[in-house]
Amino acid sequence: MKEISGMSVLVTGGSSGIGAGAARHFAERGARVTIAGRREDRLEEVRAEIGDACCAVVGDVTVDTDRRRMLAAAEAHGGGLDALISNAGNMYRGAITELSEGALIDIFNSNVVAGMMLTGLAVPLLERRRGAVLFVGSVHTRRAFPGASPYAATKGALETLTRVLAAELGSCGVRVNCVVPGAVLTEIYQRAGYLDDQQASARLAAMSGEHALGRIGSAGEIAEAMAYLVCAEWTTGAILDVDGGLGLGVTHA
Repeated sequence: MKEISGMSVLVTGGSSGIGAGAARHFAERGARVTIAGRREDRLEEVRAEIGDACCAVVGDVTVDTDRRRMLAAAEAHGGGLDALISNAGNMYRGAITELSEGALIDIFNSNVVAGMMLTGLAVPLLERRRGAVLFVGSVHTRRAFPGASPYAATKGALETLTRVLAAELGSCGVRVNCVVPGAVLTEIYQRAGYLDDQQASARLAAMSGEHALGRIGSAGEIAEAMAYLVCAEWTTGAILDVDGGLGLGVTHA
């Protein structure tokens, strides 16, 4: 296993939710973390909380020049790049009879295409450190939630992409894995349902009985799995479910 201490880690979508949780987890264990996102105020809040181990870059992962700035910042801050956590994304929901083609193209661009392009740019840096790429999937590929076909389709694409890139990049020492989170309170979940903090918390809490373990998860628990996949030197092409058993389809009274 690699040691987290001394690693250089780039986390996209690092201003909140799972991305911010990952940044905290790696920084607390000695990594130099670069977080990227579109909202300067939220990025600065996370950066200030973490301290000098964290560098923030304002940018949109769907924009090529911004992707290049993210990688340059991570290389400068961490002296190279050991891990790319491709977490940035968005959610789009709706009945199949009512979907907008433009909105579908946008979500595939943000959730799939942007991460692919960023990964391609990151390969030379990762190859030098025998580093890792980590995609963030979703329990939506395990449970069929009506109205979630656009989001689920993008996350299914990431799982397939993980395996193909693991085979493609293995020869240069770069590992590619995917973590599949379950029900965790994040801003993307709130935005999709137009929910405030209290409403989102209540709705997720109501899902506790659908988990084999009887509760929803936290960003910190997803980060623990991320750390394993980033550090495990003989693990590539793995799709790791971290969902408290939500994907199993059980229901507790």
